[in-house]
Amino acid sequence: QVQLVESGGGLVQAGESLRLSCAASGRTFSSEAMGWFRQAPGKEREFVAVRRWSGGNLYGDAVKGRFTISRDSARNVVSLQMNSLKPEDTAIYYCAASRSSWVGMNHYEYNYWGRGTQVTVSA
Repeated sequence: QVQLVESGGGLVQAGESLRLSCAASGRTFSSEAMGWFRQAPGKEREFVAVRRWSGGNLYGDAVKGRFTISRDSARNVVSLQMNSLKPEDTAIYYCAASRSSWVGMNHYEYNYWGRGTQVTVSA
């Protein structure tokens, strides 16, 4: 069984920072990439960032330069450091993992999903 659990969401003011974490567990887990998507009410699910074991990091245009994805030394945790947050960043953030190391920004490329964590940025 594979499980992804997000944590770190909350309510912050514009300009502040927040750090999300995603912990992966399960003997069947064989992902080669872990990343983040987000979805705001009434909007499509949007790619945020991905870290690929045998590739590099990739960021969505809306967060490039402000967000940083990293992998914990334990190899089962991926974090998303979110700086200079804007009200437009308000969404449910989902952790996602893929068995492929070369996934991109399309949600259908990912195999595993967490339940999500709410991030709310007030103006």
